[in-house]
Order: sequence, then C-alpha cells, then structure tokens
Amino acid sequence: MQQRPDGDILVVDDDPLTRRMLVRTLTSAGYDCSEAENGLIAWEKLNSKQPALVLLDLEMPDLDGAELVRRMRADPSPEISQIPTIMLTGHSGEQSEVLCLEAGADDFVTKPINTTVLRARIETHLRLRSMRDQLRAQNEELEAWRQNLERDLAAARLTQQSLIPQKPPILAGWDISAVFRPVIEVGGDIYGWVRMRDNRMLFWIADATGHGASAALITTLTKLLFHYGTVEAEAPTEIMQAVNNDFRGIFGGRSFMTAMCVALDPKTGKADVVGAGHPPLLIARKSGKIETAASAAPPLGLAELPHFVKATVELNHGDWFLLYTDGLFGKAEKHKHRFPPERLAESIDASASSAEQILKNILRTTAPADGTDQRPDDVAAVVVLRTE
Repeated sequence: MQQRPDGDILVVDDDPLTRRMLVRTLTSAGYDCSEAENGLIAWEKLNSKQPALVLLDLEMPDLDGAELVRRMRADPSPEISQIPTIMLTGHSGEQSEVLCLEAGADDFVTKPINTTVLRARIETHLRLRSMRDQLRAQNEELEAWRQNLERDLAAARLTQQSLIPQKPPILAGWDISAVFRPVIEVGGDIYGWVRMRDNRMLFWIADATGHGASAALITTLTKLLFHYGTVEAEAPTEIMQAVNNDFRGIFGGRSFMTAMCVALDPKTGKADVVGAGHPPLLIARKSGKIETAASAAPPLGLAELPHFVKATVELNHGDWFLLYTDGLFGKAEKHKHRFPPERLAESIDASASSAEQILKNILRTTAPADGTDQRPDDVAAVVVLRTE
C-alpha cells in the first residue's frame, strides 16, 4: 500500500450514507480517515488534532461548509488555517464554484462524486501540502543558519574591534587620526602602529582578500605577524620580509594581502616607506603639493622571496602622510571612474590644523556621489601630521 502523508482525512458530511461511502472509499485507497457529522463537531476536532486534509459538504445545518472554512482561514494558528480543504457540493455551475472558492476552499468536487476525480484532487492537495511543509522546514533551517551567521559575525566583529587601535599613539610634535569602516560587520582591512627597537614608530596597514569572518581572521593574524616582525627585524624591508615569510608559510601561497608600512623617526621627520602591492602612500606638503611613494613589491604571500625596496621621505612642519586601503577611493564601475588619489589635493583645507579634520575632509571628498557614503569596499585610513 502506498505510504500516505502524516495525518488523516477528516470527512465532514451530515448525511451518514454519504459519509460512510466516502470513508470506505478513501480507506480502501490507503488513507486514514476520521468523521464528523456537522461543522461544529468538525471545528472541535480541528482544534484538538489537525488532519492532513478536510473533505466537507457545503450545505450542513448549524455551521455549513463555507462558514467552517472561513473560520479555519481566519484562525491565527497556521496548523489550522493552512489545512487543505476540498468542498463537496450538489450544485454545479459558476455560482457554487465561486461560493466554495470565496469561502477559502482549495478545491471543490460536485455530487454525485466521481471517486477517481476525488482521489486525484486529494493527491494533488496532499502533494502541495507536503511541498509547503518542506519549504517551511527549509526556511526554518535557513533562518537558523542566518542566526548562526549573525552570531559568528558578531563574535568576529568584537574580535576585530579589539585589534583595531582605539586611540592613536602620543608622539611629541605629531598628530595622528585613523578610521576603519567595514562594508559589513567585519572586514579585511586593518592598521596599527608599534614602537621599533631603534625608537622609530612603525605605522602599517594591510588589506586581506575577501570580506566577512574569514577576512577578519586574517587581519587577526596580520597584527600578530607585524608585531612579531618588528621584534625580529630592525629595518622596514626586513619586517615586511618576515611578515611575508610567515604569511606564506601559513597559507602556502593560497591567500595574499596588500600591505604598506612607514618607519617614522619622530625627531627628524624622516620616514622609510615599504609597500607590497598596496596603493601608494600619499604625502601632502604644507604648500598643498601631493607626492606619492608607490609599492615596489607584489602582495604579501604570493612570492617566496620578493624584493622589498624602501623609499625615503622627509616631513616638515605642516606636512602629513596618508596610509589607506583602496576602498577609500572606491572601485571603478561601469560608466564610472575611480576617484584618483591625485585629486586629494582638492580636499586639502589649509586651515585644517588637526589630523582628524584632514581625515574628515578626505572622507567627505571621496564619498560616493549619491551622498550615502555606502562604499563598495572596506575603508581604513591613517593620517599622520607633523605639528612642530
């Protein structure tokens, strides 16, 4: 015998002969059946145990089929309101059909009942109910997956926030400001600073591939690698080589990140710049002139022995430099051009006397044209201004 869906078919008809005939026919076809001689008894049964389908007569005393279906569809419980219902009517014609469907019935069969047609209608609506139940179960699984993902992202966000410096370092004669804006809760950008053994301050920034929790985990590793590299090496080229070695050793060339570091001597203003596939360092002179220091090496993790080259710059009073990830200037899109870093000169405010104000001007100038500041990529930036 064919396996039927869970639940029985509730047969509702005030005529005992018709009811017994329907139950016998359906039972012989492999269905489990229960009976109710009128709409009121059927309503009580529906509230105690929900059937897989309701087969009911349209015309019954006290509570007819149409009113019973209306009650079912208005019930707040989906276990009752979504039960498939087939109406039995002794009247043929559009008026009876419209009455059954307007009441909320899923289908109707006219009397005298053709058992072959009835069984086909029942099978159709039981299949539809099974598909609806499967869809609901899948939606519940999807919702559970979404909630788990949100919890994972929340944990990753807290982890990443603990890694991003909350306050800039205090350097006599220097003003520092930074910003971090991920596209979602977490991102693949990170920056930091650490005191070197020769008393210089190393400012570094990195942009890992991807977004979300996986990229955030890479940023966690990145901060450790730069701090370990600073302990192991003295020159910024050696620090970048140490970070590359460790990063490649962990991922085996399957992942990469762009990075740039600036080893700044706070006393002299001299800085050594080393980049690995990262956007160029921007140096803004007090006069408004913009200079750049480009990356000479490929992104970290790609090459086993890349050749790191340093560029040396000197910052005087009023000069500042900008470390940033490519999300700051946006990505080239169809019919749109990427904001060129050289246009940064337009955002310079000669009256801006703090790194924070400089950074605000840059963010405002590079914001998307729609005014939402919803950038397509993570944004991280550090401004270091010489005030003395």
